[in-house]
Amino acid sequence: MSESVYKLIGLVGTSPASWEIAADNAVEIASTSLKDLRVAEIAKLDMTVENGKVTDFRTRLKLSLKTD
Repeated sequence: MSESVYKLIGLVGTSPASWEIAADNAVEIASTSLKDLRVAEIAKLDMTVENGKVTDFRTRLKLSLKTD
């Protein structure tokens, strides 16, 4: 049986279009410098509002990656 240890990090992704795209952006950008990404859990959703209009959707994620 193999044993593994995973590290958790927090990320915030943004998008002017949706929370889903914001989450995808965070994972995609993180994957360029982090390896062995495993699970992304949405921790919180919020929006930036200016002059009564939503300008950005923000998705806070907990992302796990396998350590050596």
